[in-house]
Amino acid sequence: MKMTFRWYGENNDSVKLSYIKQIPGVEGIVWALHDMPAGEVWPIERIEAEKKTIEAAGFNIDVVESVNVHESIKLGRNDRDKYIENYIETLRRLGKAGVKVVCYNFMPVFDWVRTELFHPLEDGSTALHYDKETMESITPRALVELVTKDSKYTVAGWEIERLKELDNVINEYKEMTQEDLFNNLQYFLKALGPVCKESGIKMAIHPDDPPWSIFGLPRIVTNKENLGKILELVDEPYNGLTLCTGSLGANPSNDMVDIIKTYMNRIYFTHIRNVRIDAKGNFTEVSHRTQDGSINITGVVKAYFDAGYKYYIRPDHGRHIWDEQCRPGYGLYDRALGIMYINGIIDCLKKQ
Repeated sequence: MKMTFRWYGENNDSVKLSYIKQIPGVEGIVWALHDMPAGEVWPIERIEAEKKTIEAAGFNIDVVESVNVHESIKLGRNDRDKYIENYIETLRRLGKAGVKVVCYNFMPVFDWVRTELFHPLEDGSTALHYDKETMESITPRALVELVTKDSKYTVAGWEIERLKELDNVINEYKEMTQEDLFNNLQYFLKALGPVCKESGIKMAIHPDDPPWSIFGLPRIVTNKENLGKILELVDEPYNGLTLCTGSLGANPSNDMVDIIKTYMNRIYFTHIRNVRIDAKGNFTEVSHRTQDGSINITGVVKAYFDAGYKYYIRPDHGRHIWDEQCRPGYGLYDRALGIMYINGIIDCLKKQ
């Protein structure tokens, strides 16, 4: 397993590369050009500049998260081929720079969804929280305001450029079925085949977060069955998964250890985090420690260890602890604790 750490770039992150370097075992930085609008080609000079900065700090740039997919591709609009060609050119450039895995998602309109960004926990920390009753009453516009207000950093997945035509885009999806979305994903993935094979890039789709419909919008990356269907859409090695334990695990019906064992050979990137689910189906993000939440993090790490997993992992969202001022879910301290917890599990498994 190759340990990585997500970083949002200079002047766009409270965490410095020099701090990440002090976390034992971190080999790579998971990065992106977060200000690039979906559908535009990433400039070569900016890719090279980011590569130079990250490599100078002693890390690899193997994983990019994310190259955002334009809404026209998801909707299957008449202009989707133009945006797919732009995506292909970006992949070609990333491949030449040395990128090996691109994490992306295919969630209509909204990326990850939470109803509270700094929910208080019993220990005095705060964390991201999802309340089903709040989601039933909130409007799409109000949700955007909640997630994006008062942030001096870009909020990944909630870029303002993507949300300008919010109401119109939501209306476009009203007649779309899950099967339509599967078909549009297949069209996209088939088009990427030649450049992925040429550049050696593996595409790793991220689960929907949370793994159920939001505002009536179709979502398809939600459970074991659908993951298998996605892999069968284009049954080629370049079509793979990002396995996020917190996203899929927000639905207690998803057995994370079983899913990992089933699709191990096509999982190219893993986000490890824990969530605590209550009796109403609400969930709060907690520490990575197994007993603090509802996800069997120990079993997850063991499944990868037993299989000799060779790809990339990273600690996902952490709590906000020790008064750290940071992007919601992406502080230094709790993610560093998460890495050390994962490292401890691995050390114990090695000794056994």
